[in-house]
Order: sequence, then structure tokens, then C-alpha cells
Amino acid sequence: MIKKVYISQTNCITPLGLDVLSNVEAIDKGVTAIQLHQNKAFLPTDFHAAFINETIVNQAFLKLSDSDCYTKLEKMLLLALAPIIKSSTIELNSKIGFILSTTKGNITALQNPTSKSIEQAQLHTLAKTIASFFGFVTEPIVVSNACVSGILAVSVAKRMIQSTQFDAVFIVAGDEVSPFVLSGFNSFQAMSNAPCKPYSKNRSGVNLGEAAAAVLITNNPENAFVEIIGDGSINDANHISGPSRTGEGLVKSIESALSEAKVSPEQIDFISAHGTATPFNDEMEAIALNRLALQNVPINSLKGYFGHTLGASGLLETVMGIHAIQHNILMASLGFDEIGVSQNINVIAENTPKECTYFLKTASGFGGSNTAVLFKKTL
Repeated sequence: MIKKVYISQTNCITPLGLDVLSNVEAIDKGVTAIQLHQNKAFLPTDFHAAFINETIVNQAFLKLSDSDCYTKLEKMLLLALAPIIKSSTIELNSKIGFILSTTKGNITALQNPTSKSIEQAQLHTLAKTIASFFGFVTEPIVVSNACVSGILAVSVAKRMIQSTQFDAVFIVAGDEVSPFVLSGFNSFQAMSNAPCKPYSKNRSGVNLGEAAAAVLITNNPENAFVEIIGDGSINDANHISGPSRTGEGLVKSIESALSEAKVSPEQIDFISAHGTATPFNDEMEAIALNRLALQNVPINSLKGYFGHTLGASGLLETVMGIHAIQHNILMASLGFDEIGVSQNINVIAENTPKECTYFLKTASGFGGSNTAVLFKKTL
């Protein structure tokens, strides 16, 4: 018999707040963290992005440690995970796993390369730093697969628990905005010159953001928010940065999740989608959803609030989705105005009450990566 797997605790750190409630309140008010920035050290031209105030991070971190040896990203990750570790009362033994999800990690350490900073920039070093802070005894696992990393980590944890390797897995995901990442997206001409508008006719690209999010995945249904009932991750191998124009990888990922969960498209209450606001991503998602008869299911992208937070995005948006399903609310896709994809989809234009049982989280990323995970509210 396949073990059931649950999420029982969540937390997040974003420019809108250092806990779930603060972020939910900001979404309820339609507040965005995306602002215009003029910083020549990051880009020679003005750009829109969502930064977490480092002073606020430092002040909050003093409650955990007075050490000055941690980077901004490390502090974000530790702050996101600490409340979950503390309230779980789980003994960190050989049956408890730890996963770090990130796309670029401490990439800023390479701006002034030394032997120490080169070591610090390696993802396994970052994972060990976080794991040792809390005293995990198992080898930390890194999930770094472009922008699906955050939600893919949930899929990996689910399968590890179902295989009986672990009884529970703590996941923390995070990325920060850096000159390296900004210049990369800018070179693709993928960045918007205004706050992004996912799925809208006049969308012009992505805004980058930074965040950290954490969850506890467990085989224990006690106090669980949701059950993870299906998942799939398929690579379409289309292009190093461009998605499949037919949505092939996303279609197969969602099909896998639906098949495992034995849930039909019409049972899904809402979809928390990737929605980067780039012309190709949003179009691909619309095509994929229509191929699966999901075009009428309410859908949102939370990129208008947080920007695209890379490896953190899938987990951050899962945390928000869990709150939404628990409180029976459809969160608006901020910035949406007029539909701008070739096939119609049901974009949520304003926060709307709705009795919810199932929600689908999807993500797509560079290299043709796609992941879909289906959640069911625990009654």
C-alpha cells in the first residue's frame, strides 16, 4: 500500500512580510513588492524587481543568532525554516530528511572570487550550512532544476517518504536577485519595463524577486493542511530557455499528477500556475491547459505580487495555495487585465470566495523542465 503524504507546516519570507499571514494580508489588499530600481551595480539601466530589505533580514536574524558569518540568502533560508523546526518537535534522526531547493544559491559570492567564496557558492556547501545550523543528521539533498526547483522538491520529498526512506522531510527554498541573474534575463530581452502582467494582452516580460519558503512534508496526517495526492515531472527537451510551443512537457506532467490522484479536470478548484508574463511561457501554459480540458478552471499567477523568485517560486506559491484552499479563497492574479493568449483560460481577476478541495500547482523552467503537483485539503 502506498503511503499517504501530507504538508503540515508552512512558512515564507518575502519583501511583503516575514511570515505567511503578512504575505496573505498583502495579497488580500492587492499590494505588490515589485518596485522600480536604479542600481548601476546590478544593471546599467533602470529595472523593476522585488528585493527583501537586508536590514530587516539582519534584525530578524538576531533572534536566531548573533553570528556575522552568514550571507543574506543563508539568513533568509534559516529564518524561513526555523519556526517550522521549532514548532514541529520532531527529533532530527536518520528518518528525517532535509532538502534545499534553489536555482542560483550564493551566486553573489563569486563577484569577488576567493577560495572561500568559491566554496561558499557551491550548492552543496549552502545545503550543509543550513543543515548543520539545525543539526540534521542525514545528508542534505539539493534540488536545483531551474525554476521548477521549489515544487519539484515537494515531489522528491513525497516519493522519498513513500519509499519509506524518510518519515518526514523539511524543505526550504530560496533565491535572491543578483547582477548575474538580472543580466541573464536582460540578455534574453525577457524583462518587463513595468510591473508584470501575467496572461495579459499587453504583458512585456518578467520581473525578478527574492524569497524563501519552507514546508514540512510528513507521513503523519495529524494537523496536516493538505495531502499530496499526485505529481509528475517531465522534460520536453525543447530549448535551453524556451518552452515547448505545444506545452508537451507540462501536459504530460499534469496528466501524471491527475492519473496518480485519480482526479478529473473538473474536480480541480484552482490552478496555481507559473505565469511569468513572458510571451512564450504564458502562451504555452494556455495551450497546455486547453489540451487537458482545464481551460475553465480558475487560474492565477502570483508573480505580480512577488516577482519571479526562481527556485523559491514553486514552494512559495504552494504555501500561498495551501492557505487559499484552507480558507476557501481564490487569490487574484495581480496585474491581469485583458486576456492575451491565443486560447482562453479562466484567469482570476479578483479575490473570490469559493469552497475548495483540490488545487494544482504547476511550474515550467529553462531546459524544458516541467512539474505538476496536486493537493487535496485535509478535512
